[in-house]
Amino acid sequence: MLGASAGGVHAVCEVIQSWPAGFPAAVFVVLHTTPHSPSLLPAIFSRSSCLPASHPGEGEVIQPGRVYVAPPDHHLAIRDGHVHLSRNASENGHRPAIDVLFRTAARSYGPRVVGVVLTGNLDDGTAGLAAIKQCGGVAVVQDPDDADYPSMPESAIANVPVDHVLPLAGIGACLAELLHQPRPAEVVGCGDVEEEPDAMGTAKKGDAPGTPVEEPGAPSGLTCPECGGALFEKPGEQPMHFRCRTGHAYSPESLLAEQSDALEATFWAALRSLEENSALARRMEKRSREHGNRRAIETYRKRADDAEKHAALLRTILEKGGAELE
Repeated sequence: MLGASAGGVHAVCEVIQSWPAGFPAAVFVVLHTTPHSPSLLPAIFSRSSCLPASHPGEGEVIQPGRVYVAPPDHHLAIRDGHVHLSRNASENGHRPAIDVLFRTAARSYGPRVVGVVLTGNLDDGTAGLAAIKQCGGVAVVQDPDDADYPSMPESAIANVPVDHVLPLAGIGACLAELLHQPRPAEVVGCGDVEEEPDAMGTAKKGDAPGTPVEEPGAPSGLTCPECGGALFEKPGEQPMHFRCRTGHAYSPESLLAEQSDALEATFWAALRSLEENSALARRMEKRSREHGNRRAIETYRKRADDAEKHAALLRTILEKGGAELE
């Protein structure tokens, strides 16, 4: 299981390039990509490796010696020996999300799973890698000093008991060697790993219609940046993880980033409103002057002056203080 974001195309190519045809394992890749453009990743990975790479179809049977790449705008999940695709709510602002792949693989295959977090920003993959470890799997992370973008590896190392921290050049060989090491058949506690919410919210896959929807944790006092709903947190869960009723999920760094983006958008909307308010007040001031209404002239002039003063202050915050919003 390979998860990457910024700089990930090169990283994945280097990991898989040394594996021979007939590699005795199925390889799954989630790379954050734009949802509105066709993906060339399978062609790129096929040229870099002896293993055929493709975007799998819904329900496709998993076979060894293949590279399954998450399609744009779809989560890639694994259940019962099959690949499953969905457009469920985004996680950490992404669809596909690394955590979805890692978590479903951990629930289905337990100790047989090896999760790899490669270069990328923020912290997608951390919660999923923790699930892999909880189910007895192996956690491998690219050395942050070797990563083009070290945030994702740093987050994984800080929050998960990682088994191997390696430079990119050593990860492919490590994974090939791990295939020949014995693993336990089952690990107690794997059933506690979070199940996937369905498209209607936090009802679980297989629940009968009308089954009461269980809250995804305790109220956190925070709101979802995408839908505005309440975010819930499971007490004592490590690493910290938030989910709303509609299914959006966040790790802390991703939530902070989304909140910062929403805050900046709010500031720009406020600036627009102030400037429009000033423009309207100036127009009313001019009309009042044409009609000789001195009292109204002063009223509209003061409103325009106040709006322009506040707009100038807000523009300074946005243009000079952007670093503080990130």
